Amino acid sequence: MRHTDLIYLIALRQCYGIGDITAKKLLTHFKSAEEVFKRNPVEIAGLTGIGLKNSQNIKLSEWLQKAEREAEFAFQNNIDCQRFDDPDYPEKLKHCPDGPTLLFSKGNINLKDRKIISIVGTRKVTAAGIDFCRRLIFDLAPLDPVIVSGFAYGVDIVAHQAAIEKGLQTIAVMAHGHNQIYPKPHQKFVKPILENGGFMTEFCTWENPLPENFVKRNRIVAGLSEATVVIESAEKGGSLITANMALDYNRDVFAVPGKPTDPLSQGCNNLIKTQRAQILTQAADLVYSLNWDLKKTELQVQKQLFVDLSDEEKLIFDHLSQTGNQSLDVIALECGFPVQKLSGLLLQMELKGVVRPMPGKMFQAV
Repeated sequence: MRHTDLIYLIALRQCYGIGDITAKKLLTHFKSAEEVFKRNPVEIAGLTGIGLKNSQNIKLSEWLQKAEREAEFAFQNNIDCQRFDDPDYPEKLKHCPDGPTLLFSKGNINLKDRKIISIVGTRKVTAAGIDFCRRLIFDLAPLDPVIVSGFAYGVDIVAHQAAIEKGLQTIAVMAHGHNQIYPKPHQKFVKPILENGGFMTEFCTWENPLPENFVKRNRIVAGLSEATVVIESAEKGGSLITANMALDYNRDVFAVPGKPTDPLSQGCNNLIKTQRAQILTQAADLVYSLNWDLKKTELQVQKQLFVDLSDEEKLIFDHLSQTGNQSLDVIALECGFPVQKLSGLLLQMELKGVVRPMPGKMFQAV
């Protein structure tokens, strides 16, 4: 992007009344932000419906002056500036109508043809939540997914740390400009994240981490990935906002269930109860639902990684993997188990997500 184009684009996004949807409409019509600034406010008002007063704000020079300083900051700090229709703009984010018109990225980020998931949850994460988050990422590591989160306390930073530990690319989406780090205690994670992925934001350096900016940030977390995972959430909170945004973008949402009496499980349980999220108890649930297990050989490796099977369960799983659908009686005969014992084993395997019951008392390996 030319330096001049960047300056005008930054300025356009700061003009009062010009949101991302309107900005994209203007840029698609006039091709460049500089051209938008040259146009008559009446023409802009007629095209966008934002009103003459808001369209006249585009003529104000104060945003151009601030935008020039911002563009220089980006250049000096090796920040990549991506317009919504640039080839290197995140592909999944392109399909979000209200996605950022301009994205500021820094680090070693490569999202092309990658499996990407977002992991969010409470800032008051419990030991059980930490354990589940780490185990989920560790089990998914052989598939080399990109882990996206919001760099906040709790589940966010646990997800980033686990991804770094397994050498996975991780993206931290910020609610402020690249000139600061929030929360400050997370400064120690900046270097490893830059080495294993990077930071993204739509905000300029003069924009601070205000509450409303975190809500805006959440749509990027949801929009970057093909699925959002919620690990522990109260009845209300930012992670639920992210989940609802993901649903609005027609993305998959997964929630980790918890005890009905646990306040930090209420949000997840409600997502599952209202069928807005799929239940997630292990990595295999996500792998199967997202159709990441297209190859049978890959699937078998995944099951070994994700699920602890007893010797008897492994025998049944290997048999079904080789033979396909089989009835309860045939499995009992060929695997050498009494029908009553086999029924109990198949139930346990179904709960572990490795077999699926079919019509006519048939079973198949998942």
